[in-house]
Amino acid sequence: MKGDAPFFLITFALLWWMLSREYANIIRLDRRISYGEKLRYLLRAFLLHGLLVVGIVMALQVDYVSMRYLAAIYGFAVVGVVAERFAVAFCYRTWLRYFAQQHSRFVLVGASQNGQELYNYLTDDDAGSHQFKGFFTDEPLPTQLRAERRGAVKDLMAYCLSTPVDEIYYALPLDRHDLIEELSRFAEDHFIAFRIVPDYQGLVRKDVSVYYQDHLPILMVRHEPLGFRPNQVLKRAFDLAFSTLVLAVLVPFVLPLLALLIKFDSPGTVFFKKMRPGKRNKLLPCYKLRTMRADLNQSELQASKADPRVTRVGQYLRKYNLDELPQFFNVLLGHMSVVGPRPNMVSQLEEYSKRSRTYQLRHAVTPGITGYAQVNGCRGETRAPNAMEKRVEYDLKYVENWTFGLDLQIIGKTVRNMVRGEENAY
Repeated sequence: MKGDAPFFLITFALLWWMLSREYANIIRLDRRISYGEKLRYLLRAFLLHGLLVVGIVMALQVDYVSMRYLAAIYGFAVVGVVAERFAVAFCYRTWLRYFAQQHSRFVLVGASQNGQELYNYLTDDDAGSHQFKGFFTDEPLPTQLRAERRGAVKDLMAYCLSTPVDEIYYALPLDRHDLIEELSRFAEDHFIAFRIVPDYQGLVRKDVSVYYQDHLPILMVRHEPLGFRPNQVLKRAFDLAFSTLVLAVLVPFVLPLLALLIKFDSPGTVFFKKMRPGKRNKLLPCYKLRTMRADLNQSELQASKADPRVTRVGQYLRKYNLDELPQFFNVLLGHMSVVGPRPNMVSQLEEYSKRSRTYQLRHAVTPGITGYAQVNGCRGETRAPNAMEKRVEYDLKYVENWTFGLDLQIIGKTVRNMVRGEENAY
């Protein structure tokens, strides 16, 4: 297969180019990305690249590329690229610190969330190219914001006439049309740049994110990373690979042993199936190992501490999460994901949908075997006040802040909790 060498080298280079742009933050040189973060990004890109290259080598049976050769290449590449990126970043930051000049003096109108973020961004500038002159807001500044309030909004124009100002950043709701028009005209008349930092949250009273469809900005009232197709494909590919690995390792050895223990402990079936609401409230068959006595199993009644329905073997299965092992079949079938909000009972869906407007939002994504709420201690009964509300809060944080790295963190915490045993799993 010597003739495939050019194809392999091109594939090698293209993979690095794509992954370095996506995962290595190769362009960022300023100090807003630390050296530790830069190293983490680079190592993650090299790891993904190595896995893909090894997969290609094995799939194409490229016999002229040895694993020892690949290991040597990656060893030199990691050291060389990391050293080069660190050196470039250091030189860039040194040049900005000692040779760059200040360019603009700016004020901020309004202390909205976007205004605060802009203040932090501009005042953290490497070159010190922005000199902050103060906030103008009718409200007191948040206590955590260490900045100077120059006065109310009405004081802004008088201040600009008495003090040199190059830029005015407007960070109030966009529905104040008269104020925007007045400040815009004033800035034009006095050769001051007028820039608007849209405060969509102040306009619609909800969390808002912006993404671009081609050149057109589109507002999303709620941030949903898993609403984008590339993220869906990545998550599904990982689900299939991880579930296949778990089932291939555990099913031939662990599952038969657990099945024997369940049968010897109490009469009844080994597996238990119950319909649970999944994505968009669509019911799915959720598989588990049976942990309760078959003759007393009240499926829509939550298990409680020292529940007499739970068998002796079932106590250990629940404590170490082994009863959920068959749900990896649910993942392969597309009913569930490895990580996501845990599927609750149908009766809980009906009850909490009436009590909480945000409860159903957790069903915007595929439910998971483990979830962000579970690894943060929200397990067991939900009869206590605010127990379900806290669980929903974590689930919505997961839905709105999903990343592939977050899934890996949750899986790691789940494995750690399995080894230790869950106190609230009963």
